[in-house]
Amino acid sequence: MFNSEFSNYITLTNRKTKESIKLDQRRVKIRENENGLMALSYIAPVFEAMDIEVFFSDMIASEKLDMDIGDTGAFSVSFRGIVEGKGKNFPQNLDHKIILLQEPTCLDYRMNVQKTGFSKFKPKNIVSE
Repeated sequence: MFNSEFSNYITLTNRKTKESIKLDQRRVKIRENENGLMALSYIAPVFEAMDIEVFFSDMIASEKLDMDIGDTGAFSVSFRGIVEGKGKNFPQNLDHKIILLQEPTCLDYRMNVQKTGFSKFKPKNIVSE
C-alpha cells in the first residue's frame, strides 16, 4: 500500500458522550439512496461485530453522530438503526452488520411544510399539525 495522508478507518463519534468507534474501510461497503439514507455494510470478525453492538446498544434512533471517512473531515449523520446482515455464507468467525445512518437533507423553502409535513411515512389524507 502507498503512503497516504488519509486513514484506513471510518470513525463514528457520538456527539453527546464523545465515544467513538473505528471501522476498517476494507470491511465496509457504503450505499446511499436519494433521500440520504446510508447503509454501512460491515463484515468483520465476531469480536469486532460485538464492539459495534455495544457501541450502538444505548443509542436511540435519530441520535446525532459525527462521521469521518479516512480523516477527510467529519460530517453530521443521524443514527437510524442496526440490523443483522444476510446473504452469503460467511465462515463462523465472521459476522455481518448493517448500520443505518441518515444524512440531514436540505428542505426546499418552496415546499409547504404546513400542508405536507416533514415525514413521508404517514397515512394519506392526514395533514401534519
